[in-house]
Amino acid sequence: MKKLLVLMLILMLALTGCWSGGTDQPTDGDETGVEEPSSVPKEFTWTYSGEITTLNYLVTASTNEFGVAANLVDSLIDYDRYGVVQPALATEWTTSDDGLVWTFKIREGVKWVTHEGIEYAEVTAQDFVDAAEYLLDSTNESKTANIFYSVIKNAEEYYNGDITDFSQVGVKAVDKHTLEYTLKQPTPYFLSMLNYVAFFPVNGQFLEEVGDRFGTDHKNFLYNGAFIMEIFEPQTRRILVKNENYWDKDNIFLTKINYLYNKESATLAPELFARGEIDYAAIPSSIIDEWMKDSKKKEMVRPNRTSFYTYFYALNFDPKFDEQYEPDNWKIAVNNKNFRKSLFHALDRKAAMLTAEPYNPEQKLSNTITPRNFVSIGGSDYTQIGKLNDFTTTDSFNKTKAVEYKEKAMEELQGNANFPVIVYMPYNSGSTEWANRAQVIEQQMENLLGKDYIDIVIAAKPPTNFLSENRRNGNYAFLEANWGPDYADPETYTGPFYPGGTYNFPEFVEGYTEANGEKSYTNLVDTAKAEVLDIAKRYELFADAEAFLIEEAFVIPYALGGGGYSASRLNPFESQYSPFGVSAERFKGQHLLEKPMNTEQYHEEREAWEKAREKALK
Repeated sequence: MKKLLVLMLILMLALTGCWSGGTDQPTDGDETGVEEPSSVPKEFTWTYSGEITTLNYLVTASTNEFGVAANLVDSLIDYDRYGVVQPALATEWTTSDDGLVWTFKIREGVKWVTHEGIEYAEVTAQDFVDAAEYLLDSTNESKTANIFYSVIKNAEEYYNGDITDFSQVGVKAVDKHTLEYTLKQPTPYFLSMLNYVAFFPVNGQFLEEVGDRFGTDHKNFLYNGAFIMEIFEPQTRRILVKNENYWDKDNIFLTKINYLYNKESATLAPELFARGEIDYAAIPSSIIDEWMKDSKKKEMVRPNRTSFYTYFYALNFDPKFDEQYEPDNWKIAVNNKNFRKSLFHALDRKAAMLTAEPYNPEQKLSNTITPRNFVSIGGSDYTQIGKLNDFTTTDSFNKTKAVEYKEKAMEELQGNANFPVIVYMPYNSGSTEWANRAQVIEQQMENLLGKDYIDIVIAAKPPTNFLSENRRNGNYAFLEANWGPDYADPETYTGPFYPGGTYNFPEFVEGYTEANGEKSYTNLVDTAKAEVLDIAKRYELFADAEAFLIEEAFVIPYALGGGGYSASRLNPFESQYSPFGVSAERFKGQHLLEKPMNTEQYHEEREAWEKAREKALK
């Protein structure tokens, strides 16, 4: 066995932004945290409109639900405010020379407690084994079991019933405080996966006692995390209080978290915040002008950090839309590289983004599929590696190039495709911003390229089943789509574009999958996936694959998720920063500000944070 000195240093660089929904959540306290004045209350209050249906973190895949559980139960590892891996329930870990066996030392003295704060048992290695056995029991219908069995030896076979002896699954309690995982194959990003609910522990004896009642309310639940759910009254309130038995209680600065149910939360929260009744509110784009023009409210509002959801415009290579929109003609056109490049350079992404971010659209734009600051190596951000850096530093919108590629495409497609090519673009009618953006794009691209070349047809579609009815069915030519990471490795961003995916059906485009070396995106990705020991080389290979994807204009990178504006008494730069899992959902380490952070303070704090983060990564 050897210490994971090199690999751990690499993996600890995995990063993420804010939590789902654009709000900012807490992080570990560290040397830069400042204790607030004693006069400042330490209760954080906010409203919510979507009630959780379970506290059973071993079955749910809902961010809303595991976001609550993340504050109640700890994971093996955690992330600090700069995205550096920190010990949590595991104090140290080693791996075998072949990278298949990972051994974790479980922190001694950590207690499971009841909702009344009464000690129930000590946390041991067996708790992780018991959790895995529950997760892999298909009758429990866990929605995250696939994350676990995608990497653990024999886990999928046990889940499917191909083997029935759980001792053959690659998870074992070597002794009371030693946990061992055996993987299917070396997995460079395994450490980052341990921050997800599929790898959380559970006390087996308690599971037996409560049976199917586990997680149905706050009483049928055990706690070893920073907070205990003291009150759970569905569609009324949830109250979390500091766990005084918590192993790291000195880094818990909030004494109580009040979740207050309000079905009109999205609409009413801004005014409730302005009146001082709650401590957080999202400020939607529909009223941001009002707040910015009000001298008092302006001092309460600030931007949100962007997230690691990536947004892009997908070009569909297997169109299944109605004949009136000429799918066969679109298929001929989209298989022409110059036609794709003309669209790639014609999309004015800033103009499109103004529909959602009128004050600082540049902060959300992204020139790559993998977002900046996601993972780094040797002090360099992944998006600055190799050929990918050419796109990172260059805006794709270029009027001159767009027209040049248009002329080349029309010449090459003459006699094969009919002009103008109908570009069928559905959008979700449930989003006013999306509807506005579709209209902006239609007018802007048609004006630049000419209506003799393209005819963008936008189509409002119902919010219900939008993805299944449109993107997954191939019912589009050109579509705004998004993707979020599943683990801290660039491979996670290849999912939408790999054959078998339901984004742009790449197996139907010439030059994408055939075995011709560097001219095949699929081969480039396969080569990168196969490199599991030399992480620097692995990242270089994935960067080459992504650069090829963008260079060939198989996709048009657009923006990052998150962003927007909020009024909050939490400092977003104190919050934990992680690429995957639940760290960003935690209130641990978070102080309550005496006054809300305004926009000017936000930018000052962000600049300081970026400098400190760069130092921490090095």
